[in-house]
Amino acid sequence: MIQWQTLDGRPTRIIAHRGASGLRPEHTRVGYELAIAQGADLIEPDLVPSRDGVLFARHDAGLRRSTDIARRAAFAARCERDRSGRCDWPVHRFRSEELATLRALQPFGRRSRAFDSRFPLPRFEEVLEIAAVASATGGRVGVYPELKHPAFFAAAGIDVSAICIDLLRARGHGGKRDPVWLQCFETEPLQRVHEALALPVFLLRESADLADPAWLQTLQRTHPWLDGVALPKTALIGAAGNPELVRALHDRRWQVHVWTLRDDQVLPGFANVRAELRALFGLGVDALFADFPATAVAERALSG
Repeated sequence: MIQWQTLDGRPTRIIAHRGASGLRPEHTRVGYELAIAQGADLIEPDLVPSRDGVLFARHDAGLRRSTDIARRAAFAARCERDRSGRCDWPVHRFRSEELATLRALQPFGRRSRAFDSRFPLPRFEEVLEIAAVASATGGRVGVYPELKHPAFFAAAGIDVSAICIDLLRARGHGGKRDPVWLQCFETEPLQRVHEALALPVFLLRESADLADPAWLQTLQRTHPWLDGVALPKTALIGAAGNPELVRALHDRRWQVHVWTLRDDQVLPGFANVRAELRALFGLGVDALFADFPATAVAERALSG
């Protein structure tokens, strides 16, 4: 058993990455509900907008990877070439009622396709409602949305930050004790959410950004309102990992979140995902993203 070294002394929180996405198509009602049933503390929807300004739970700015749009003859002519020259359908070119006709696919080739084309794409409001209903009948379930590509969508005339803020405000969300946390790779949207609603906000960082040890001091000086950062697991464990980052961030009273733990995708040097989980629990990370929440919940129970 370990003594938890998290910032608040509580066991590491388990974030269901895109729902129970290892077992169901990502970002579907059934995936979120399964994750909650498995004991996840938070469910994580990525947010992208329709043309008419409705936020949907999708990871990509294009629809090809995780929906059945390529099979829809009615939408065939609306495909556009992406940077790699492949045909894709930008989500913000479609109205919300059109997106509602699509069905989710499992985008990871080695995972089960048994649930393909069965489930619609949920709106953000639906994800919030799933968590609210679960919280009313059991333990509190948080929602940890990521605002995807805000600058890209702003250039197309869609302000995803404003849409998100308006929806959360209308539903009564606000304050640091609220069960909704926000994450983004861009700081400007997080600052707007912080100033408008005072919700917990976390900056996503890539490994390449962490090479210079001065990044942390600079970040805290320029963005002291952040509640923490979310780092790739390779920043802390594995051949190039720096476990001291957790202590450095905690010393600044910032939480450390880690992405992404996958049962079917393990770093070299680790026997399995449970070994990765034990290493991260031992470092005191405050939350971690898991595609298979049941595995993370079970290992946490054994560790604590």
